[in-house]
Amino acid sequence: MPLRDVIALHGLAARKGLGQHFLLDLNLTGRIVKEAGAGQGVHVIEIGAGPGGLTRSILASPASHLTAIEKDPRCVLALEPLVKVYKGRFTLIEGDALTADLIALSAAPRAIIANLPYNVGTTLLLSWLPVLDQFQSLTLMLQTEVVDRLLAKPDTDAYCRLSVLTQFCAEGRRVMKLPARAFTPPPKVESTVVHLTPRKDRPDDVVFETLQKIVTAAFAQPRKMLRTSLKAMGGEALLEQAGVDPSWRAGQLSLQAFEALVRVQQKKRP
Repeated sequence: MPLRDVIALHGLAARKGLGQHFLLDLNLTGRIVKEAGAGQGVHVIEIGAGPGGLTRSILASPASHLTAIEKDPRCVLALEPLVKVYKGRFTLIEGDALTADLIALSAAPRAIIANLPYNVGTTLLLSWLPVLDQFQSLTLMLQTEVVDRLLAKPDTDAYCRLSVLTQFCAEGRRVMKLPARAFTPPPKVESTVVHLTPRKDRPDDVVFETLQKIVTAAFAQPRKMLRTSLKAMGGEALLEQAGVDPSWRAGQLSLQAFEALVRVQQKKRP
């Protein structure tokens, strides 16, 4: 059944509270899945399947299995016929991805391909970063401004906490930008697909949780000098031991400089 007929049959008007913007163009969803590179043997996880546009393209790919998590019971009902058609290859779960253990739900090698709800996209990504090495890749559709932040470099307007944490864990590339008219209903913001893979040279001696604390503190007051924003963590002494100028601001620091701060901070622990 064509997607627009599925939407009409089940009364799937997009709900703002769920951050829903349905992508119905199967040419676009096919391109996204191709760029994700989920081949034979890969177990794909989709978050927020909606009426099933991206779902259908994933099922048409060589991927071995798809697990879709959908919070909206209306969409779950609309997707159930696909479960029967792809019996044994498609698992549909009604639930909230914010509380789901994706690693427990799917075997390795696993990959995420998803048009993430705008209202929880960043929160979901931050929850996956610490365990990114458990995934082959993440191919995510997000607001363009969020993708800009993920890939931003120091001394640019978009560089922020999210930039550092993402680039510590992942190597990323911008895949494609999608026009608002491709969605139902059209969002008021632009959307971009980003492809993230686990960083191959991620240092083993830098603990993610410590990095997150330092980066969060540094960017909480981005216009202040680091001697002030990191005062509670050691201030000038911490910065000088890491070889970082105390008069710099968070947006000037490279990922490597933040990693150096973490190493010094970790040595201070009993």
